Amino acid sequence: MADRLHSAAIHLLRRVRRQDVASGLGPAQLSALSVLVFGGPMGLGQLATAEQVRPPTMSRIVAALARQKLVERTSDAGDARRIRLRATARGQKLLHQGRRLRIAYLAGHFEKLSAEELSALRKAAEILENTLKNWSERET
Repeated sequence: MADRLHSAAIHLLRRVRRQDVASGLGPAQLSALSVLVFGGPMGLGQLATAEQVRPPTMSRIVAALARQKLVERTSDAGDARRIRLRATARGQKLLHQGRRLRIAYLAGHFEKLSAEELSALRKAAEILENTLKNWSERET
C-alpha cells in the first residue's frame, strides 16, 4: 500500500505541476515562494532548510524572486543585521492563482468519479491529513 500511495502521489504531483507553467516560474522558485506565503517571513537559512537546499542555492532562487518583486528582504526586528524574507502581495497573488489552477485541474478530473469513489477519496484525504499532523518535523 505504501508503495502504491508513493507512486500515485508522485504521478499526481507531476500532473498538477503542469498547471504551474502559467506562473512563469520554475518549480524551485514556486516551492520557495509557497514556503514564504504559507509559512510566513523567515531567514534565508530557514528557507534553505525547509526546501532542503544549500544557502547559496537558495540565495539564487530568492534573488530571482526578488527581481520579479515576488519576495522582499526586510531587516529582522530583533537584529538589524539579519535579513528576513517575505512574500510580497504580488507573490501571494501569483501563488494563490497557481493553487486555484491546480485545484480546478484536479476538480475537473474528479467530476468523472462516482459518488462512492469521491467519498473514498474524501476519507483517504482525511486520513492522510490526520497522519501528517502526527508526524514530527524530524520525521519529514
